[in-house]
Amino acid sequence: QVQLVESGGGLVQAGGSLRLSCAASESTFGIYAMGWYRQAPGKQRELVATFTRGGNTNYADSAKGRFTISRDIAKNTVSLQMNSLKPEDTAVYYCRAVSVNFEVWGQGTLVTVSS
Repeated sequence: QVQLVESGGGLVQAGGSLRLSCAASESTFGIYAMGWYRQAPGKQRELVATFTRGGNTNYADSAKGRFTISRDIAKNTVSLQMNSLKPEDTAVYYCRAVSVNFEVWGQGTLVTVSS
């Protein structure tokens, strides 16, 4: 089964940028959805941005205009460029991949945005 490893989290000031990366342990062939979710303290996990069937993208309203999801199929990676970060973006960010046969999550990477 595919394993996902996230990287790129850290501490940044409000208005700054971070780039998260999610590396799959093997080919993402057969995965029809892959993207990013986040969970802030005391809140439910929520969608940030994801690729869906056919290569389309879906963004949360809070991410539109500030975050950009991209992928490198040859390297089995999905990245999230986050600009104009706000304190409310502080959360653990998780990568998720879904195929016909499985759903897998990464271990998460912490993003902290200071005001």
